[in-house]
Amino acid sequence: MWKPDRTSKIALYQQISDYLEQRISYGEFPPGSLLPSERKLAEQFEVNRSTVISAFAELRSTGIIESRTGSGTRVSTSKWGATPKHTPNWSRFAEGGSFLPNLPFLRRIREALAQHPTLIDFASGELSADLAPTDEIAELMSKNAYTSYLGYDNPQGSMLLREALVDYLHNYRGIQASESSILITSGSQQSLYLITQCLLSPGDAVAIEDPSYCYSLPMFQSAGLRLFRLPVDTHGIEPEDIRTLYKKHRIKMVFLNPNYQNPTGTVLSDERRKRLLEIISELGLPVVEDDPYSLTSYDGLPLAPLKSMDTMGSILYIGSFSKIAASGLRIGWMVAPRSIVERLTDARQQMDFGLSIIPQQVAGQFLQSSYFHPHLERLRIQLQFKRDLLIESLEKELSGLIEYVVPVGGIHFWCKLIPNIPDSILLEESIKNGVVMVPGSVYGSDSGYVRFTFSRAKPDEIALGIARFAKAIRSLI
Repeated sequence: MWKPDRTSKIALYQQISDYLEQRISYGEFPPGSLLPSERKLAEQFEVNRSTVISAFAELRSTGIIESRTGSGTRVSTSKWGATPKHTPNWSRFAEGGSFLPNLPFLRRIREALAQHPTLIDFASGELSADLAPTDEIAELMSKNAYTSYLGYDNPQGSMLLREALVDYLHNYRGIQASESSILITSGSQQSLYLITQCLLSPGDAVAIEDPSYCYSLPMFQSAGLRLFRLPVDTHGIEPEDIRTLYKKHRIKMVFLNPNYQNPTGTVLSDERRKRLLEIISELGLPVVEDDPYSLTSYDGLPLAPLKSMDTMGSILYIGSFSKIAASGLRIGWMVAPRSIVERLTDARQQMDFGLSIIPQQVAGQFLQSSYFHPHLERLRIQLQFKRDLLIESLEKELSGLIEYVVPVGGIHFWCKLIPNIPDSILLEESIKNGVVMVPGSVYGSDSGYVRFTFSRAKPDEIALGIARFAKAIRSLI
């Protein structure tokens, strides 16, 4: 992210003016396009707003930009002589299409993290560098230099990786699968995208948990699906609610995250699992099981997935490397009937001709290596340590101001705030104080809930981050 050089002899406003002029000349801001506000640019460049005002004045004096009260500041449409008279209306294109943008809160969080790298991050759902098997993967790559043909591989996924997953699913998840029943994806979100785009049609009704990570994914609305909610309590969803939704709305599919659910961290109870399987079998209703966290059980006893109990072939099972190893490898998988795998393989071939073969090889080798199990043990211990640091900090800084149920696995901590503070105000005040988290309304919850993801922050950042959040809370009550 560019920032003006404070050691330069050139004035800050002039540096900003030159930088913006360069970006305009490169076409990043076409004629007629709206520039970011003075406030946003001041925040991005870490200068006073008056400095940006001076930079705008410099650009305005040369006719490069023009400002109108109530309409903001735009790139001039008459300054650039070489510009065709009918420049494409890029703003209209950016606002068009059927694929919806991320929710405003998520865009604001992403923007804040990009502009302020020192923010303590309780929002990102990934592992920190100290939790990833970086050394182990580096060792595998040094010992197994890739010398094969670097062309397109099977769009269903590398056979080496699918064979490794057959063993992994059997030994670690209790799932019987064959290479032909596994599709490799770039992660859980691509699996969900393929399902919503290829197996469902606009207008179809589906059931999701409430609150739910699915609610934060505009891909469901982009696909034209109607979402109906299954309330989550301390034991997960109530299976009879599925029957009710089926009778009332003829739901066609159910999306569940039964183990250490995102965002609440709850676990679907054994009794409800059995009843759930009975109901979906009775209704002939498919379930998509997203299972990223089961291996993070802090007691070292991973929870069994629903798929391991599925004798009718009713469950599409989604897994990922992101929450147990390295999100940057971009490796996920889906276990499904062969007809579904073939349909989705055809679709993803149209998208990208398949994943990069090198990350697939690395993931397959890591799953089969002697490094994998010790890594899982270390991951569980360190995640529990971070969770305990978070609890200790919450009790110290916010005792009496929050309520929560302690998760026994996963990476998320779900809190209810006792003070009534609007989510938008709380998020902005938190960012102002140097910490970022996700408001509960992102997941469909009422205002007043917060999700802290503790896997991204370093251990020595957790107490400081909660202290900053507490400061934000107290400034608003």
